[in-house]
Amino acid sequence: MNDAEFLAAFENCSLPFEQWTHRAHIRVAYLYVLESDLATAIDRMRSGIKAHNKATRTPEAIDRGYHETITVAFMILVYVANLQTGPHKSSNEFCDAHPELLSKQTLRRFYSRERIMTIQAKAEFVDPDIRPLPQEYSLANGDWQ
Repeated sequence: MNDAEFLAAFENCSLPFEQWTHRAHIRVAYLYVLESDLATAIDRMRSGIKAHNKATRTPEAIDRGYHETITVAFMILVYVANLQTGPHKSSNEFCDAHPELLSKQTLRRFYSRERIMTIQAKAEFVDPDIRPLPQEYSLANGDWQ
């Protein structure tokens, strides 16, 4: 599936649940940061994940469903990675160029499990407690929240 087909399937909620992997999240994030500023990309990702979760009846729990801090933090990391090495020919090429983003454990460099796996972090963005996220996003876009 090419990027246009993939993004359309995500946005119209026809992407099967089993194909909504972490890599798929990163692909969508990349495609969104290519098309718009970071704040708009985050808004699109937030809305898209929530719509997809609803369409696939994904249950909400501390470790399932939409998580604001995880979403925003990965959007920032994808945005910064693209600033450093992009644009790429495709979202798959971006993923291949940034294997560090393909692990859900990536955020452990910034967040302790105790901080990120909270109801507060799930509902609203919380700052990292281990080390700050890259700051390039603030220089490029101003306030992204």
